[in-house]
Amino acid sequence: MIRFGTSGWRAVIADEFTFANVRRVTQAICEYLRAVDPNEPKTLIVGYDTRFLGEQFAKQAIEVASTAGFQALLCDRPTPTPTISHAIRARHAAGAINFTASHNPPEYSGMKFSTADGAPALPEATKRVEELVISDEVRKETGRSESLKGEFESYDPRSTYIADLATKVRFDIIARAGHRYAYDPLWGTGRGYLDYSLREQGIQVETIHDWRDVMFGGRSPEPSDSHLDELREVVKKQGCALGLATDGDGDRFGVLDADGAFISPNNLIALLFDYLAESRGWTGGVARSVATSHLVDRVAKDRNRPVYETPVGFKFIGELINQDKIILGGEESAGLSIRGHYPEKDGILACLLAAEAVAARGASLTEQLEALYKRVGRLEGDRIGVRLTPEILASLPEKLSREPEEIGGRRVTRINRIDGVKFIFANNSWLLMRPSGTEPLVRIYAESESKQDLEVLLEQGRKYLLD
Repeated sequence: MIRFGTSGWRAVIADEFTFANVRRVTQAICEYLRAVDPNEPKTLIVGYDTRFLGEQFAKQAIEVASTAGFQALLCDRPTPTPTISHAIRARHAAGAINFTASHNPPEYSGMKFSTADGAPALPEATKRVEELVISDEVRKETGRSESLKGEFESYDPRSTYIADLATKVRFDIIARAGHRYAYDPLWGTGRGYLDYSLREQGIQVETIHDWRDVMFGGRSPEPSDSHLDELREVVKKQGCALGLATDGDGDRFGVLDADGAFISPNNLIALLFDYLAESRGWTGGVARSVATSHLVDRVAKDRNRPVYETPVGFKFIGELINQDKIILGGEESAGLSIRGHYPEKDGILACLLAAEAVAARGASLTEQLEALYKRVGRLEGDRIGVRLTPEILASLPEKLSREPEEIGGRRVTRINRIDGVKFIFANNSWLLMRPSGTEPLVRIYAESESKQDLEVLLEQGRKYLLD
């Protein structure tokens, strides 16, 4: 069974992720889009990242879409997810399919489906696509498209996306600071985007891993602390103000400060919300997923702004961006977008805004965070993953439906079930357990006011799940 998770359908190449399944999913997406407005001519954009067979999978989708009557636009190079989001709007397309497994290991591929607003398709849309995949109509049409060769147009979305970035980021402020930066695209689609945008403004950038490697150096293309040692070395050796990184499809960010310290996504989201509220003069609130740090809430309270809590999955934050309710939305998994941008996470934008904040405030990110902590207090957060064994899978519904009065001696004051189960305790610490939407894991998230208590809380969460 083909199932869409928090960010599309992902599977192992040549196992479930096959040409036949790609054609079926594409046909189902086409059927869904035609049903939305049967009489309107439709354009479908198809992109891909740097993974193995990316172009070939994309061409299969193009053939199906073209045979189904769509004007099919095939991106002419590996393309970041946020660039495709911008392209949907620029070309007034009905939607897009992007072949990427984002930060997953190299043996995976995936299909991200975005709708006409540039946002990831909402659950009601992907549920309908899942139903269509196994329908007789899709089987019949997929068989027909296999014997036809559809026409398509090669499409370059890069220049318009980069031009749009210049309307969101204050490159003049970054340039005046005269800093040097290091960038690691992790062999992914961000190369030639983030670094190019800075160099065009005369800003010095040292780029590493600036070539295609379908194995991503033998690991997941995830810009986490443990994957950025080579970038850290360049930052220190060359005296860079920041080390910037993006994941395989450019929608997630990783940032190192000048001393090589990793700035957690939770902290950067809160810091950039504070910076934008201060520098842009925008009204509006902030959105965070249920798994994201409550440091955001403290900044919002300090600035008298509303907070919107969403399930995990950027599509829910994207809805609030479309409604112009927020100035920034973020997820602890390194997803971020801002007012006036697209309803899709953009790691390239996040990195550039971090550079702008450092340049504008004349202080490192660590210094800015310390100043923020003095205003609103410090919080420490982290997450762990527990592999889904058959035993855990069988007991999970019962474990997540419990309503305990205390866990590990901590009194539960509130239970939040917006996504998984989140226990909020009397001392303002919290613990969240939810199945991953992209991997066979149960994720346990926790936050407290000290690192020592955070470690204890995570272990209490693991024990609660396994006992």
